[in-house]
Amino acid sequence: MYVGLKMLPRGKFVTVTKETLVTEAQSLMVENRLWMLLVVEGEQLVGYIRKEDVSEALPSVATSLSKHEINYLLSKLKAEKILKKDVPTVGPDATIEEAARRMNDEDLTGLAVVGKNKRLLGFINRSVMLEVLVEEMGLNQGGSRIAFEVVDRTGVIHEVSGIIADMGISIIATGTFHHKDRRMVVFRVQTDDPTPIEKAIVERGYRIVGPEDFEEEWSHL
Repeated sequence: MYVGLKMLPRGKFVTVTKETLVTEAQSLMVENRLWMLLVVEGEQLVGYIRKEDVSEALPSVATSLSKHEINYLLSKLKAEKILKKDVPTVGPDATIEEAARRMNDEDLTGLAVVGKNKRLLGFINRSVMLEVLVEEMGLNQGGSRIAFEVVDRTGVIHEVSGIIADMGISIIATGTFHHKDRRMVVFRVQTDDPTPIEKAIVERGYRIVGPEDFEEEWSHL
């Protein structure tokens, strides 16, 4: 899955221009519960401003100014004076997992999606990433979840998929997760009763895992 297919397209999120007053930008951030705003010039992305950039933009003598004087300074200040140009960006052809890893590694809440010549195409944030996870794991399609522990070897998913297919049951989604030195594979299958599948998987030498297998570990936290 690619970023360009899951991003919020331009027009679905708030942007400002260089000429936008900082006071207006502040209001937009409050109204939309945003910590930052992308700054555009035509179709091009030129930077971004954050809530903290507003306070940092005030002169060091601001503490000696009256509230009226501070408000007057802000009323004249435009976004172009405080915007930052090091905008974290990603291309629409990047995979969702690449974008997610970068957001995690760099502790980012989102990435601007740009095309050629820095043309702003969209924005992808953590909320979108969570929606993608739910979609990829097939939760909205119902069915049942089966998790089993495996050792690292080839053919595991092929073998278990074959077991499920032979039982005439459809696979909605699959996923692989790691915890410490353990590897777990998760299948979501189109059935309300996964018991026969779990039994067949166990007979092939796999171990079904559930919350009870980690209760001791959780109890020590």
